[in-house]
Amino acid sequence: MALCNRVTPEGAIIADPARGLLTGNRGILHGGPRPRLWRNRAWITCRLAFRGHRQPLQATGTWTPLFFLDEAVALSAGHRPCALCRREAWERFRTAWTDAAGGPVPRAAEIDGALHAARIVPRRGTKVTFAAGIADLPDFAFLRTDDGPAMVFGKSLLPWTPAGYGAPLPRPAHGEAEVLTPRPTVEALRAGYHPFLHPSAGA
Repeated sequence: MALCNRVTPEGAIIADPARGLLTGNRGILHGGPRPRLWRNRAWITCRLAFRGHRQPLQATGTWTPLFFLDEAVALSAGHRPCALCRREAWERFRTAWTDAAGGPVPRAAEIDGALHAARIVPRRGTKVTFAAGIADLPDFAFLRTDDGPAMVFGKSLLPWTPAGYGAPLPRPAHGEAEVLTPRPTVEALRAGYHPFLHPSAGA
């Protein structure tokens, strides 16, 4: 039976047997009367194993592993690279974030605070989205379609499934989209951050 530990581009946590390429966490989600969506603001993405260690799936008293198809999905859900096990990706992400936002290089806690405000509606816990011209979105941003989340990829939209991306669809040349990827992360993508993609994306 699949555990409820797979994360969608919407930020929801679901049960699915497909395996992801990255893990990560939002703190300790199990152990209370019911699972939590998050416990802290540091939503990170990690390697599946680091220095020979793999996090147990349901260990008590420690962080709860979550799994993502790839990094574009994790970014859409509101996560960012881990500064320890994915140091090189973290440095690239923070550089792109700084280039987009201007000002001094932010600390991790500052990025986490900005991401939390851009991904979760206060007191409701629902996903923050925003409208943008579909032609102006950078590659790797996710948007909401009538058939589910899809990733912008060149002239195409790649429909997401837990097991991989579906057949490419034409990217409309006009109109607005409901964007799932948090706005500051979209700007980091626009500034040049390139996430780690699942092979089904064809990258």
